[in-house]
Amino acid sequence: MQRIELPKLPSDWRIIFGLILTFLWFVFLGIYIARNVGWGSFIDLSIQEMGTFLEGAFAFLAFLWLVIGLFIQQSVLAQNNEELRRNNLNSEKQTQAIAATELNARQETFFKIADGTRRQLGAISGLLFISSQGPVGNKNYNSEQLGDMWKQFASGDFEVFSRMFLAMQTTLNAEQMKELFYGTEIRQRHSENFVVGFDRILKLAKECDMDNIITDSLLYSAHGLLNIRMRDMHSSIKFPRIESTNSQEYLSRINETK
Repeated sequence: MQRIELPKLPSDWRIIFGLILTFLWFVFLGIYIARNVGWGSFIDLSIQEMGTFLEGAFAFLAFLWLVIGLFIQQSVLAQNNEELRRNNLNSEKQTQAIAATELNARQETFFKIADGTRRQLGAISGLLFISSQGPVGNKNYNSEQLGDMWKQFASGDFEVFSRMFLAMQTTLNAEQMKELFYGTEIRQRHSENFVVGFDRILKLAKECDMDNIITDSLLYSAHGLLNIRMRDMHSSIKFPRIESTNSQEYLSRINETK
């Protein structure tokens, strides 16, 4: 047997209130006509009199539903504004999620590039170390010792030579360190290549580093500290002196020369 669905009643209390008041108003009009005019006399009224009566009788209902309609419209507008607010919040969350995904993708790309760049910087510092400390330099390290360092480099310790240079600061003065970095044309080329390479990876880090965490970790690494020492001892304005390892100061000083 097919079920008969009854029409749903309006859920807005203002509409229900208006319908009840309208019904009561019609009941009142019916009683008024019956007691004061009489239905027979009412039907015999002229068109002009009938129109005047109906105009006065329905003025109240017109005003009532006008007010109810205004309140309903305000309610609908408030609901629409709330929906827009929720949509804006959802859009903002989606935008933040997209930005976070994009930032994560840039960071993943950076770490892939950074690993290769750290290896490259390690190789440059190794060549500089051989040029200054090996058989063709000060002869402080023989081929066997250098070979052990390169094995350490090949095993993934890309900062082994940078640490060796930093350790020399305790026994050598500024002029002697400058001689290690820039004493010959080959050493100067290696040192400048090291600084340029480090600046490139630092620039990439800044583009995906919101809190300077990655940037600071680079600056405080052995490569980063060696890079600052090389800058401090370079005579060209192309590599300005950096008084500290503060990332903001470092980047601002570099940007001044570009």
